[in-house]
Parts: sequence; structure tokens; C-alpha cells
Amino acid sequence: MAKVLILYYSAYGHIEAMAEAAAEGARAAGAEVDIRRVPETVPEEIARAHHFKLDQPAPVAAIGDLANYDAIMIGTGTRFGRMSSQMASFLDQGGGLWMSGALNGKVGGAFTSTASQHGGQEMTLFSLIANLLHFGLAVVGLDYGFADQNGVDEVKGGSPYGATTIAGSDGSRQPSETDLAGARYQGRRIAETAIKLFG
Repeated sequence: MAKVLILYYSAYGHIEAMAEAAAEGARAAGAEVDIRRVPETVPEEIARAHHFKLDQPAPVAAIGDLANYDAIMIGTGTRFGRMSSQMASFLDQGGGLWMSGALNGKVGGAFTSTASQHGGQEMTLFSLIANLLHFGLAVVGLDYGFADQNGVDEVKGGSPYGATTIAGSDGSRQPSETDLAGARYQGRRIAETAIKLFG
């Protein structure tokens, strides 16, 4: 059975919700799925003062864990058009994985959240995808088989590069059912691809 890792960083819970939806999609495809988060690098007193969501049940990952999976889907909120420093710090520890080729030929994908519709979603996805490609993963995006990413009938995330959501400038908007459905779809497609490659 193919093993899928949903690896995320979520300060306020938006990406955590998207990670859970992606895991649902991957499980529905028949994969074994784990959800892990990267370590928080902000001091706890500052995180509490800024109302970070600190009660997330997902275990904290170690960089070596990535080698144990056939597919890795990575999500983080956008920070000025790029990935968060927490995710970057975690991935920067992956030199040994890169040197050994431990992730070559595996399957990857990315998802993100921004405050606004034009807050750098695609740039953030590309910053994550660049890391995945350097590690040797084959990237699976949010293809247009998920047709709900089209249209202007509602505020919605999603692009062919990965599932996304829009949190609003104050973080009050939670992922919509359309956004979550996009994450489920991408998680399923990543799992299906891994199953085809690895059984």
C-alpha cells in the first residue's frame, strides 16, 4: 500500500484544515496516510500573544521521516509571496535526503493559503514545488478535473499548481467547501499516482 505524508505548517488553522481534507482524499484512494506538522520556530509567548493555534494534534515531523513515504504533499501559508520561514527552515535540513537521493522518483504536491485573492498563492506554490523538484519528486498539481476551481460565483482558491484557500486579512474566513474539495481532489490524485508507481 502506498504511503502518503501530508506535511504542513499552519499558524491559525487554515492550512491544518486543508491538510486534513487532503488526507481524506488520499485515504479515499486507498493510501496509508500520515499527517505531520513542522516545528514552530516562533517563541511560545509570542505565538500566544498573536493567537496562533497551538493545540494542533498532528505530531511534529523530523526531516528524516520524509524518506519513509512514497508521496509527500506539503502545505503552508504564504509569507510575502513565498513559503513560511517555519517550512523553509524544515526543508533546509534536507541536505542529507538530497545527497542520498532518498526522495528521487517519489510523488509530491503543494497547497497554500493567503489573506487575499492576489496575495501570492501561485508564487508560494512555486516556492514549495521548487523544493520538491530539487528533492527529485514528480509533482502533481490540482488539474482541471477539479472543475470547481473555475468560475467567479464565489471567492475560491485553487490553481493548476495546487489547492489553496483565502483566509481574509483578519484570518476570519475559513476554507470553504470548494477549497476543501480541491484539497481532497489533489490528495486523491497524489495518492492515485503513488499507487500506480509503488502499489
